[in-house]
Amino acid sequence: MGGDFDVRTVGDVVLWSGRVGRASRGFLEKRAVNLNRLRPSRATSRALMGLAGVAILWEASARVFNLPAYVLPSVSSILAAIVDQRTALGNAAAMTLMEAIGGFFLGSAGGMLLAVILTMLPATRRVLLPTATALNSVPVVAYAPLILLWFGIGPESKVIMVALAVGFTVFLHALAGLDRVDQRAVDLMRSFGADRAAILWRLRVPAAIPLTAAGMRVSTVRSMIVAIVTEMLGATGGLGWTIYQAVLQIDFVQVWSAIFVASAASLIFFGTINFLEKRYVFWK
Repeated sequence: MGGDFDVRTVGDVVLWSGRVGRASRGFLEKRAVNLNRLRPSRATSRALMGLAGVAILWEASARVFNLPAYVLPSVSSILAAIVDQRTALGNAAAMTLMEAIGGFFLGSAGGMLLAVILTMLPATRRVLLPTATALNSVPVVAYAPLILLWFGIGPESKVIMVALAVGFTVFLHALAGLDRVDQRAVDLMRSFGADRAAILWRLRVPAAIPLTAAGMRVSTVRSMIVAIVTEMLGATGGLGWTIYQAVLQIDFVQVWSAIFVASAASLIFFGTINFLEKRYVFWK
């Protein structure tokens, strides 16, 4: 009896120690994965090192050659101006971001809707696709005077301008994604009695989402550029208006301050859309 008890006890201890070991390894592996997620990627580290190198070279060049502010102000003076004007620049960045984001989603929705219409009604493609291409062949800024005349110098005109710029890019990506399905899969669904709507939502849309998301990611920077340029042509606020006013006042440090803030806002916008794409579009 004592020997049997000892054997069972030893077996229980070995089994328990094995479970503890596996649990410990699992915990350590999960912790390592979480730490790796928190660490910046190699590409991010290289980008930060590159920015730091450019900033150091810029600062040294401005100081060594004693460059005037209208040629190239020092980085330190630009950062000091950003700190001094942080409230005004923050409000201007918020307005520009609001216009860019509003136009971005409006244009994305319009582009995807137009792509769905052309997919569901193939006969309309011969008319609408050349028309959209002809309209986009003209730089979107050329439409700015008309949009400002029709909708005023408020945020509405900037939202519409951004929507025009973003809509065609998303439209082309969405249309290419909807057409990218395997024809054999379409024929198979039709053999089971699926209509056009069922094929669209169950086959074409999932296939088109990755390419559409890529088009939306590319359009983030373009939306900021169009919003800023349109503000420079006519606005009551925003980063473009700030840059234009600073040029009139010959305050080139303020110009560079607004450019720095605009670049940071564009990076944040791009990074947010890129994160959402990687997070939710996982079937590329």
